[in-house]
Amino acid sequence: MKKLSKTILIMLLFMSVMVSAQNQIIPAPRSYEVKQGELVIEGSLDIILMSDNDKIREQVALFGTQMKDTGIKMTVVENENPVTKSLKIGLHESVIDTLGSEGYTIVVDERGMTLMANTQAGTFNGLQTIKQLLPIKIRMSEDGDPLPIKIQTCKIEDAPRFGWRGLMLDVSRHFFTVEEVKAYLDQMAEFKFNVFHWHLTDDEGWRIEIKTFPKLTEVGAWRVERHGRFGSDRAAPKKSEKTTYGGFYTQEEIKDVIAYAAARNITIVPEIDVPGHSMALLAAYPQYSTKKEFKHVNPGAKFADWFAGGKFKMNIENTLNPADPAVYAFLDMIFDEVAALFPGEYIHMGGDECYHGYWEEDAKVQEFMAKNGIKNGEELQSYFVKRIEKIISSKGKKMIGWDEILEGGLAEGAAVMSWRGMKGGIEAAGLGHKVVMTPTTFAYLDYTQGDSSVENKIYADLSLEKSYSFDPVPELILDPDLILGGQGNLWTEVVPNLPFAFYMTYPRAMAISESLWSTKENKNWEDFLSRTESHFIRFDQKGINIAKTIYEPEVKVYQEGRKLMCKLKNPFSDIEMYYTIDNTYPVTFGKKYEEPFELPAGDFSLRVQSFRDGKAVERLLQIPRKDLESRVK
Repeated sequence: MKKLSKTILIMLLFMSVMVSAQNQIIPAPRSYEVKQGELVIEGSLDIILMSDNDKIREQVALFGTQMKDTGIKMTVVENENPVTKSLKIGLHESVIDTLGSEGYTIVVDERGMTLMANTQAGTFNGLQTIKQLLPIKIRMSEDGDPLPIKIQTCKIEDAPRFGWRGLMLDVSRHFFTVEEVKAYLDQMAEFKFNVFHWHLTDDEGWRIEIKTFPKLTEVGAWRVERHGRFGSDRAAPKKSEKTTYGGFYTQEEIKDVIAYAAARNITIVPEIDVPGHSMALLAAYPQYSTKKEFKHVNPGAKFADWFAGGKFKMNIENTLNPADPAVYAFLDMIFDEVAALFPGEYIHMGGDECYHGYWEEDAKVQEFMAKNGIKNGEELQSYFVKRIEKIISSKGKKMIGWDEILEGGLAEGAAVMSWRGMKGGIEAAGLGHKVVMTPTTFAYLDYTQGDSSVENKIYADLSLEKSYSFDPVPELILDPDLILGGQGNLWTEVVPNLPFAFYMTYPRAMAISESLWSTKENKNWEDFLSRTESHFIRFDQKGINIAKTIYEPEVKVYQEGRKLMCKLKNPFSDIEMYYTIDNTYPVTFGKKYEEPFELPAGDFSLRVQSFRDGKAVERLLQIPRKDLESRVK
């Protein structure tokens, strides 16, 4: 009996260690091995650099600045046997193949932490993990004394699944300042994203200084101010109106942002979107279109008609003229300056949603097509893309473009960013081209993430769970090595400022990060939910507002015979949902949801809200019956 009690005691002790060791790291590390014991940090942490490396010194200085609110005094010391607890950081003398160029190991014991990697990229990623082992802010006792920081002893071995882990920010639809872009980069780095796709040009604004063509920013960076949603409710510009809304980045500012990103292990991929989406360019230089007509930078007013199957018609020309040799000379000089600015491997040339109607109507373009044996608009666009690929490669860069660049034949050496599902990526990989997967169905961060009754309605919905299910390598891919990785895209038609950009980006970007970094075997939705909740607290402590729509009831409406039924769903087992269907409130005095219920006929709204421990965890949803009827599937 005593022997059995001892066994049970050991099991309980082990279980206790395991429970306390539930790490909150996002993205999930490849290996997290729990050890018995804990590291206790009281007030100070000595940092010992085991490799003489200026980049690591810079990383440590940045780490100390970012963690200043933890209450830990961090000091770089020479002594390898410090009196206080320490963080040792170094590079392996011999490369550890399993860690690659971005992996790392962390060992936490009672004396401190040791971080080792093959490269500075690895040490940077390791420091992001250590950040998540530490609190954001100092914790105080009831008496006002700082509490010690306790970390479960463990061994972490980690490396990314993909080399391209990106986020795209559209700064054309709404301009974001240099400081705002830097803040966006800071959050990316926390979750080990390493590519920032900077969408610098579009119909609504040209954001990069090109010294050879100053009108691109003098004219193309500014538009008349409009409020409200993009579309028909935004009036077209009047000739007498002043263009006061917008902005651009000088080349010196861009160099500053590039250096800022590089210090955070982030490479910037600039996008110059051509031949479509070029209205801001053509407002400055209309001679590069077929009609050569004066036009304004679009202020978000409707200028296209969209039809079923993704077909569309542009009512104002926003495409460059692919039959005009001057266009290529013009773009050659633009890409010359872009390539000189950005040290990264790739330049993005856009290539998406290019309307061919104005080409088809232009006699000179048709003559050019006949002379060169070009049969249709797709082949003409392919001709344009191939010319651009040669221009970009002549600058020592590689070209990447949206999956429309496949149409009519893909340029040799081009990489494809597959956004209309994964079909384009599969096709490109089948042709031996490199691919970045960014399908709308998993990665479009401008899509509605909560209930449409309280969120901005846009083209489609994208839940956190759906983003988490993203796998950039579909089964049809024969050579997975051609998949560079993936990214999330934030288009900003309905995102006018940085706080809302964060709201739309997180936590879905955290789900995408885990899909791009962690192995498939290490992904677990329920565990990710638990870790995400801990990061809600961390974002709150940083004063960054992000979406917590995962707490909201998911409202499903369906027909059961003649009855209109409603089912509520929530992923958390400890959350209770209360609702009313009699126009009464507050909903806390309504009915606790137990099972699907009938929605009666009549003029009423469903009111429903989520609660944990008697406290509301998200906003009240109020959905009129007519809207409920429209949700029947």
